[in-house]
Amino acid sequence: MIQFFHVSKSYPGGQTALDEVTFDIPRGELVFLTGASGAGKTTLLRMIFREEVPTSGQILVNGRNVSAIPRSKIPYLRRTIGVVFQDFRLIARKTIFENVTYLPQVLGVDLQEQKKLAYQALRRVGLAHRLNAFPPELSGGEQQPVAIARALINDPDILIADEPTGNLDPDLSREILRLFLEVNLRGTTVILATHDRDTIQRVGGRVLTLDHGRLASDQELVGTDPPTLDPLAAEAATQVPEELLPAPEPPAEEIPE
Repeated sequence: MIQFFHVSKSYPGGQTALDEVTFDIPRGELVFLTGASGAGKTTLLRMIFREEVPTSGQILVNGRNVSAIPRSKIPYLRRTIGVVFQDFRLIARKTIFENVTYLPQVLGVDLQEQKKLAYQALRRVGLAHRLNAFPPELSGGEQQPVAIARALINDPDILIADEPTGNLDPDLSREILRLFLEVNLRGTTVILATHDRDTIQRVGGRVLTLDHGRLASDQELVGTDPPTLDPLAAEAATQVPEELLPAPEPPAEEIPE
């Protein structure tokens, strides 16, 4: 699904963010990306959804060379990728509903379906009751789940998160992490960038470690205390109240013989 071949990225002035990075992430895998601040984690994530391009090397996403995609086609790539930014990127003057449904609006989804999708996404993060609030009315601990709901609303093939639990209290961090694991359980490829080694060791799984732009290790860890996941509960969280469902089609009139 995601392949990096000898990818390097240098900036003017000689700063090297990535240096000959090569790895392959199959469809449906969950991967932790870790390393010290400045190791290149954010740059690597941005390359996957074409916010950055490599200085050299190739990046394939779903078999397509990301660097070679014309600018006009980049939005189509990004429709398949959900991104949770470290700084949330919520629009303060728009409601939570409007923030979360930005992509469905762009795609021309009708209002009733937008309500259904927004409710599903926000219920999964425990904030369905905040649909009509504005981002400044929410705490940072609430804004982060909203950003996750926005990333999930289009049921992406790939979910990317940059330090998704960095500013959250331990209890909320565990719930957010559980959500990512449940999303992965349903088939989404998930990449979580974090410097929290304790969380990685507790959960376990595949870990890519960057060190000064180089891929220092690619290993599988056995978690010391992995969370118990309930796929049925995860599915139930997407159920929608009847009042938000589209009205049924009226029965077709019988044609007299």
